Amino acid sequence: MRFTILVVDDEKNIRSGLAKALTMDGYDVEQAEDGQDAMKAMVRNEIDLIIADLRMPKMSGDELLKKVVSAYPTVPVIILTGHGTVDNAVEAMRNGAYDFLTKPVNLERLSLLVKRALGRRELARKHQELQDEVSRLERRKTGGEIIGRSAPMDKVFELIEQVAPTRASVLITGESGTGKELVANALHAQSPRRDAPLVKVHCAALSESLLESELFGHEKGSFTGAAGMRKGRFELADGGTIFLDEIGEIDQSTQIKILRVLQEKSFERVGGENTLTVDVRIITATNKDLKAEVEAGRFREDLYYRLNVVNIHLPSLRDRPGDVALLAARFIKESAEENGKEVLGLEPKAVMALTSYRWPGNVRELRNVMESAVVLSKGTYITVEDLPEQVTQRSTENGILIPLGIPMAEAEKIIIRSNLNAYGGNKSRTSEALGIGRKTLHRKIHDFGLESEFLQKSQKEDT
Repeated sequence: MRFTILVVDDEKNIRSGLAKALTMDGYDVEQAEDGQDAMKAMVRNEIDLIIADLRMPKMSGDELLKKVVSAYPTVPVIILTGHGTVDNAVEAMRNGAYDFLTKPVNLERLSLLVKRALGRRELARKHQELQDEVSRLERRKTGGEIIGRSAPMDKVFELIEQVAPTRASVLITGESGTGKELVANALHAQSPRRDAPLVKVHCAALSESLLESELFGHEKGSFTGAAGMRKGRFELADGGTIFLDEIGEIDQSTQIKILRVLQEKSFERVGGENTLTVDVRIITATNKDLKAEVEAGRFREDLYYRLNVVNIHLPSLRDRPGDVALLAARFIKESAEENGKEVLGLEPKAVMALTSYRWPGNVRELRNVMESAVVLSKGTYITVEDLPEQVTQRSTENGILIPLGIPMAEAEKIIIRSNLNAYGGNKSRTSEALGIGRKTLHRKIHDFGLESEFLQKSQKEDT
């Protein structure tokens, strides 16, 4: 990507000299002789960086800075100043300037400063792209609360869209922290029952006696402390949906009663004789292997098959690394707003640390890490130093070791080479795992000079 720099100075020789030096560094350069011309140039072209003199006719560098900070907050401004106006330049930095240079300009210092400023500009641009993508995904008809663009998540969204309008029971499986409750929300929201209640029960949090009463209700005097009749969650969910989280934790007695609701749509309250009838769709979730629980005799086989009419399996976060940056962007925005912090995104090294971490706690752990990082961050972008040790001290077991401090492109090369090796050179599986298109992968293989390493494997794949 080529960047465009706007040089603003009323002295033609200085303006032309800087433009020539920047052009030799590979940048496109626009010129303006004062602040008014500069603002017109900003409207005509997409400017990535402004280098402006402080003292100019018509509109000074100070005035230009104020207008740019207000109208184009992501465009950095480097101020040029004479030795006699250094204090003014320092004041300009307090007002939003990226940095300043004294005249005569040291071209090496200019080159370094420009690279840093444009690096920050590119960071802001990528951050905005992520936020735009998050907003687009949140507006999606199916599962707007769930963020993801990887192939495993596309399968989840497809299933939600297919199953939501039906009456079928759904079993949501996946590790703890993968977002099973969000899938239940999406299934209910996209169903004909959306205007009826969605009642949630976290089965693992209740003892056997309490769970039975919670699910089916109780009559007055049915047990000590039952001072009056109470409706259960199935009764409250009549016409709607009930979500039973951690269904693998319920006892055999309660399993039988849930099976009866599925088969006959009826039950009695604890201590009651009247049979109640309900119309409820049952969605369940577990992080256990229910099939293994059935084989071990801890879970009824007939109930398992009635609950598992449709299975939606949520992948672990380590199986969809391409979604980590998207999720992080969303959590950073949420946490920054909640905590009154001006944190916009992640430094490249922090992104690499997050994508190479294994995330045993999945999306829930990522959310907590991002909230902590936002609170601890001292700057606009989260650095590696803001992340907890368990994230930055990565293990190479089943993973990739990426040394801190290497350029982003080199880190990307390591990731692509390692994944290609892991998938035997299969580009379809590699692009899916990385969350990028196959054409993008081919281009990067070419750019990084990896073609010779995987040519033979690629030929085998194509045949």
